Amino acid sequence: MLEGRELMVFYENMLALNNVSLVCEDRTIIGIFGSNSAGKSTLMYALSGIILDIKKKEEMRGGERISLYGSILFDGVDITQVKPHLRAKMGIVLCPERRRIFPESSVLENLKIGGYLSGRKESKETIDYVLDLFPRLKDHLKRQGGFLSGGEQQMLAIGRALMAKPRMLLLDEPLLGLSPAYQDIVINGTKAIRDTKSISIIITEQYARPVIPIIDRGYILENGSNVLSGTKEELIDNPDVRSAYFGV
Repeated sequence: MLEGRELMVFYENMLALNNVSLVCEDRTIIGIFGSNSAGKSTLMYALSGIILDIKKKEEMRGGERISLYGSILFDGVDITQVKPHLRAKMGIVLCPERRRIFPESSVLENLKIGGYLSGRKESKETIDYVLDLFPRLKDHLKRQGGFLSGGEQQMLAIGRALMAKPRMLLLDEPLLGLSPAYQDIVINGTKAIRDTKSISIIITEQYARPVIPIIDRGYILENGSNVLSGTKEELIDNPDVRSAYFGV
């Protein structure tokens, strides 16, 4: 179980997260919805520990001061100050916004890079799983990642994250810029990951409509604050949520 308690993040004097709390139980899918600049990516950076690296880099170059408050627990253990690479070893793996694959490396090389912590046999088994999950990648194993379509790159990014053998997978806006057909592939793949691998998933998106059918619980962020949470049924039945995030 991953839990965030009263998380606050300041970029200099700008409040990016304001007392945000959430819980992701084992084998569940949690949706985080909000407009641009609502704090979704900052929340993912905090949960994955990337915010600690960003904070350190800013301090070294004399940039903006970043402050983090609150606590993050994983299986009941406080990991608030645990470095991101150690969180990855614990099983918390982030698939970042805008894919960020290695464009000059092939599809197969990208996957192998993601599995650097795994043994050869385990790595091969995971590659086989990824290719079964996203069969379209089978035709492009030797193709450079930068020449894939946006949807194919997103499949590759999720596959690369799976190579790290996550227990908790963080998907930051995986549907960004994708056609409805590719959105369906990614959403169906996300549900399959939970169902077949028992991996817990937190997924952020600006619009709830494509994502909400597969979530167990959702949170609405506005201006860095958690303004509403509930089961998918409770969110669907809320007229304000339907208007703002379903377009109806």
